[in-house]
Amino acid sequence: MLVVKVGGSEGVNLDTFAADAAEVIRSGQRVVIVHGASHATTTLAAALGHPAQFITSPSGHSSRRTDRRTLEIFQLACRGVMNQQLVEKLLRNGVNAVGISGLDARLWEGKRKDAIRAVEDGVVRIIRDDYSGTVERVNTKLITTLLDAGFTPVISPPAISTEGDPINVDADRAAAQTAAALKAETLLLLSNVMGLLRSFPDEATLISRIAKHEIDGAVQLAGGRMKNKVMAAGEAVRAGVARAVIADARAASPIRRALAGEGTVIS
Repeated sequence: MLVVKVGGSEGVNLDTFAADAAEVIRSGQRVVIVHGASHATTTLAAALGHPAQFITSPSGHSSRRTDRRTLEIFQLACRGVMNQQLVEKLLRNGVNAVGISGLDARLWEGKRKDAIRAVEDGVVRIIRDDYSGTVERVNTKLITTLLDAGFTPVISPPAISTEGDPINVDADRAAAQTAAALKAETLLLLSNVMGLLRSFPDEATLISRIAKHEIDGAVQLAGGRMKNKVMAAGEAVRAGVARAVIADARAASPIRRALAGEGTVIS
């Protein structure tokens, strides 16, 4: 079992991703695809007159400020834009892809955060109307039912809270929870960077291997969105996934290159 998360950032090549996914699936590999929609959400939010806001927690984690209107735009971008584009490209390459979201059949379920802490101009403030959370349970029955029937699931946020609210969840960490729940052998986190860089953006400083006991140090080294990816990879490995690879989705054959160890391998 292989879980592949492809990023929604600018620069990611969905055409080469879909072509490569088709080759991997034709080889007999069972693949579950997870995606985000960060760039599409930001673009759509600006077009709709509700520009994106990002907040940073006291520990340095960056996330999207998700009020109710932003959540609606996020859902539009995830399902109406990114998910359908990706399904279309996979279908063109002969993959029997099915687009679903974390809402469907409570595929991804977790608790909506009661409040979040954000640092603004050096001051910590409390936000209580945010629709965000983390995935705590995965409906593996739905995923395996699709796989057993010959379909390739393409999963997007949002998730659903235990109270029934849609919630914005980090797609990298949701993919990690999905890989762990499915007892996948490998988790791939593909985006518009080649892996964890010791000195961003110098690609010559790529860290190619991280051992399990080095994960916490790697999280501290990472900045911005990369911090979430390293956290997600670490969570997957600590939950029993044999390895997680943070790799580049801009080049040809991104999945097979990552499986060959190109990028940052955490095991």
